[in-house]
Amino acid sequence: MAKLKTKWICQNCGYETAKYLGKCPDCGQWNTFVEEVTEQSSPIQKKIVLNDIKPCLINEIEVDNSIRFSTGIEEFDRVLGGGLVQGSIVLLAGDPGIGKSTILLQTGKSICKDGRKALYVSAEESASQVKLRAQRLGVNSNSLYIYSQTNFDAIKQQINEIKPEILIIDSIQAVYSTDITSSPGSVSQIRECTNILMDIAKNKNITVVVIGHVTKEGNIAGPKVLEHMVDTVIYFEGDRYKSYRLLRCMKNRFGTTNEVGVFNMCDDGLHEISNPSEMFLNERTKNNTPGSVIIATNEGTRPLLIEIQALVGTTSYPSPRRVSNGIDYNRLLQILAVLEKRIGLNLSKQDVYVNVIGGLEIDEPAADLGVALAVATCARDVCVSPDTVIVGEIGLSGEIRAVNNLDKRIKEAEKLGFKRIIVPASNKINKTEFKNIQITEAERLMDAITSCINRVE
Repeated sequence: MAKLKTKWICQNCGYETAKYLGKCPDCGQWNTFVEEVTEQSSPIQKKIVLNDIKPCLINEIEVDNSIRFSTGIEEFDRVLGGGLVQGSIVLLAGDPGIGKSTILLQTGKSICKDGRKALYVSAEESASQVKLRAQRLGVNSNSLYIYSQTNFDAIKQQINEIKPEILIIDSIQAVYSTDITSSPGSVSQIRECTNILMDIAKNKNITVVVIGHVTKEGNIAGPKVLEHMVDTVIYFEGDRYKSYRLLRCMKNRFGTTNEVGVFNMCDDGLHEISNPSEMFLNERTKNNTPGSVIIATNEGTRPLLIEIQALVGTTSYPSPRRVSNGIDYNRLLQILAVLEKRIGLNLSKQDVYVNVIGGLEIDEPAADLGVALAVATCARDVCVSPDTVIVGEIGLSGEIRAVNNLDKRIKEAEKLGFKRIIVPASNKINKTEFKNIQITEAERLMDAITSCINRVE
């Protein structure tokens, strides 16, 4: 008879130990160990089953173009690298209520239009609850199956009967295998269920899309090995107070990870946004406003024009406040230090607030020059012309450094009707390619400030 034993497993990283530990020695998290009962197999050696697959030369392997198919949603296809790959596993993670189930229901509807069969396994909702969401989204198909089940043995039975071409699991933390005695959502259950899904995807050539939960830190719940096992990892991001959503690829074995999809959450589902810059600038005032600038940033390989606003005011406290929304706090402190040392702008007795309009998070250094100009113009009650776009990274000595994909940024500004753009002089740009926009090059921060501000009348 098999022996039973228990072990303590970290629910954050999967580290195993024979006794309880308050702090995980692997990931450093506290109070993450949970005792799980595991079954130790008998000492009788199991028979190994070998298949008849033999090695072959890479030049002899033929790849059919039909191995990849479209989801019917262009922004989703952009992030995936052109569409879903047959026999692959895609992990979609995001905060609660961000729209993970919504986009997969819409994807199932689009795929079924091409005559494919899809099986949507809902482990957290009943079939009637899924139907209510489907009615709101306008999802109606004769080849989209809804199955409310958490037992993986029953799910495998339905997969064998229906033989779908795409399988959606909502979510991996809610299903369980009877071969593991631990509760659903534990490290052992997630690892075992993912192994079963890998076997289904590779042997039956079924595309599997799995929804994953995230922790309060924003990481995917479960062991880190989950992200290594799947073929593609996609994060669904957004602000609960804003309607836009970003689909960002973190891992892709069949394409690039530099693409980002933009959606707008409406009552009838997610709508694709083909021109995100217009969405982020639709509430921008046309009048000159001190502390307001337009920057050209990159989300993946897509250029976006974003408005940055700064507010500088005198404080009555001995320590002035520094508040940043949408940009890194330490990056803001570095820019303020350069403004004080290289420009002579005294901010030691003034509060500084910087905000990225729309709730977007900007983490690339090409936004440095825009942040610096927003703070400087607000502090001196001057303004940047509303038809000017700012691009550039600031060094500690006050120089403006080159940025990548500058051609795409200039084309995006020109397409939206902006008349001028300030770029780093170290970027070699062929100005003759751009007829409707003036390109101003700046070598240092002082050059950019003096060339783009106009005194408020």
